[in-house]
Amino acid sequence: MASPNTSGAIARITKEIAHLQNGQDLSLAVSCPDSDVRHVRALIIGPPETPYEFGFFEFEIKFGKEYPIKSPSVRCVTTNGGRCRFNPNIYAEGKVCLSILGTWRGQPGEEWSSAQGLESVLLSIQSLMSVNPYENEPGYENSKKNEEMPQKYVAKIRHESLRIAVLKRLEGLLGVQPEKGEPPAKRQRSKVQHQQQHHAPKSKSDDGALSPTSTTADNTSTPATTPSVYEYDAEATFSALDSAHWDPFADLLKRRFLWYYDSYLNSVNTHSQEQSDGTAFTRMEFEYPPNTMEGSFDYASLQHRLERVHQALEDERAGWALEGAKQATQGTQLATQLAFQYQQLKHQWNETQYASSRLELSLPDPKNPFEWTLTFFGKPMTNLDGGIFLLSLSIPPTFPTDAQPRVKFETPIFHHRVSPNTGTLCYFPEREDDIASHLVAIVAAIEDNDAQYDPRAVVNPEAFALYWGGDDKRKIYNRKLRRSAQASSES
Repeated sequence: MASPNTSGAIARITKEIAHLQNGQDLSLAVSCPDSDVRHVRALIIGPPETPYEFGFFEFEIKFGKEYPIKSPSVRCVTTNGGRCRFNPNIYAEGKVCLSILGTWRGQPGEEWSSAQGLESVLLSIQSLMSVNPYENEPGYENSKKNEEMPQKYVAKIRHESLRIAVLKRLEGLLGVQPEKGEPPAKRQRSKVQHQQQHHAPKSKSDDGALSPTSTTADNTSTPATTPSVYEYDAEATFSALDSAHWDPFADLLKRRFLWYYDSYLNSVNTHSQEQSDGTAFTRMEFEYPPNTMEGSFDYASLQHRLERVHQALEDERAGWALEGAKQATQGTQLATQLAFQYQQLKHQWNETQYASSRLELSLPDPKNPFEWTLTFFGKPMTNLDGGIFLLSLSIPPTFPTDAQPRVKFETPIFHHRVSPNTGTLCYFPEREDDIASHLVAIVAAIEDNDAQYDPRAVVNPEAFALYWGGDDKRKIYNRKLRRSAQASSES
């Protein structure tokens, strides 16, 4: 048998990773350590208008030597320590059941082919995160989303997506202490041993054979989870990758949390009216310990935790300013570069090239080039006419390698790209490592000359719904925007 074309496979994997990293899909992100392109970390952000909405679901993907002849192996690492099954096809142990991965028997034509790749794998997983995930379970395909059990399934997935796939992840990143009764979020460890993989009989979902049964606390017989041949502690493996504390999505998750903060709050406010705190989750017919999602609703706690994470991010931003001032005093290379760039860009924007562009730059502290103030003047004959808005541009002391700047409206504005609670601006610089590119993108986002519909960029749910809700609603949006511009010049 001919040996696999290893160099060709690596070239293809590298190309597929680059394609996703340079793509426009805001719901997908991938990364790999420089030393091992075959070992990929992937992030899927839960699709809008589903119970997974804006949750951060992470996966470990390994490409074998026979790729692309054979599919990669995939493990979900967002499992709450192996205690939460987020989908009939995404097990608590981390296993992902998909026909293209060879982990589920599919229909002819649904199996893996070498024409598929990393993106098709991620999109297939994302498709499982649907409005009605209940119907993903074999035998329940005809269940309607408005039926009792699918509704109960959706309700607990929505709650746990926010609790586990958002809050626990951000709390771990920021060092936020857990609520009373909540286990601490796992933080990165420098040395974690892989657990041994155990060979065992397959479960029914693998080959149709009956699983053994176990007895629950109430003495009812329930199918037991039999370890698959791939079973291991997914989060231990996830942590084992972090021998150098490598977490490629840390800054992305923080920035996206600020984007989606209002959507998270809206979800809590809406669904807390539907499920009383303390009400236990309903176990589905196809769930069995430990491959299940157990717990109870506690939206009051979720709201408090959202507020604490947001405050921690504000504190982190304030810490950037202090560290920046320290770097400026020490004359570090980054501080020197930023000071030079500020003077150069101030000359361009305030005096010459962009003098009529409606943006002026200044430093609150002339000695600290990490904190900028942007003054935006609304363009005449537009909805922003007469508006005078102050924005803060905070540059992290690790820019651009580990973190990106954060832009916040200090003057209130009603705008579909600006969060009403945080003032966070959603914008897209062409070059993330270039402050000049950030400034151009900030102006473009505010003036909104080339808006494109993308529900994954919702930072102001009310304004977004009006902006994209048809002509009549767009008129209401324009009126609210004009009023906020007028108010900005009167304050």
